[in-house]
Amino acid sequence: MSKVYVWVNDSLIPSDKANLNIADLAVQRGYGIFDFFKTIDTKPIFLEDHLDRLFRSAVLMRLELKQNRDEIRNKILQLNKNNNFRDSGIKVILTGGFSPDGFTISEPNLIISQQEFQIPKTMPEKGISILTHEYQRQFSDAKTLDYLQAIWLQPILKEKMAGDVLYYSNGIIRECPRANIFVVTKDKKVLTPETGMLKGVSRKHVLEISAGMFNTEARDVSIEELRNAAEVFITSTTKNILPVVEVDGYVIGDGNPGKVSRALAEEYNRIIYGS
Repeated sequence: MSKVYVWVNDSLIPSDKANLNIADLAVQRGYGIFDFFKTIDTKPIFLEDHLDRLFRSAVLMRLELKQNRDEIRNKILQLNKNNNFRDSGIKVILTGGFSPDGFTISEPNLIISQQEFQIPKTMPEKGISILTHEYQRQFSDAKTLDYLQAIWLQPILKEKMAGDVLYYSNGIIRECPRANIFVVTKDKKVLTPETGMLKGVSRKHVLEISAGMFNTEARDVSIEELRNAAEVFITSTTKNILPVVEVDGYVIGDGNPGKVSRALAEEYNRIIYGS
């Protein structure tokens, strides 16, 4: 089996040789950011959008990178060439850095890793059920390492046989831990939350597609609008467009993926897969 390579700062090394000092704030306090994108047929998908978000998250979390955008892009491309995976996920992590007191931010450590995987090229014929949970993620505009709430909820999701959890705050829906959500009204208007959540790259492109096909708006969306929707779907790098057919036991529409979701998924998949 060939070696899988990773970047740790300026060293490209086999993944089994990678290590991180335990004094790093990512270890001590879970402080850091990351971004994640996929490659299809060895081509990075929406790379520049993900770099935009990485640098925006770094500013929001007061992490001062020593590498510039071109340097990080070149490291990503070199890693992709060395590992030679056709379809994969690439994760770029910036840690809080080695901290002498376990509380002070220092120069971030850069870790870029890659894992091979494939995502179905068509939208699933069956959707998932989700549960809602009242929670507002801190620093929601940044893609941080903090997934404490989502991980803590996993046993409950398994018990209820739910595919994901949706956070809401003060009656307004926000996001899933690793996905954005869209609601389609009975008159085929496409809605998605605009505040209190991380704006995903897949969300950005689905919004652009939707605006050219349907009446589309990014705004606050209530729990009641969600439950009364004709269609619901979530978007992410690993899920593309995934229909939601049940929320907290409420059946959405007729309980099957809807026509709007299918139309958007067909166009989105055409863009990323090229066919």
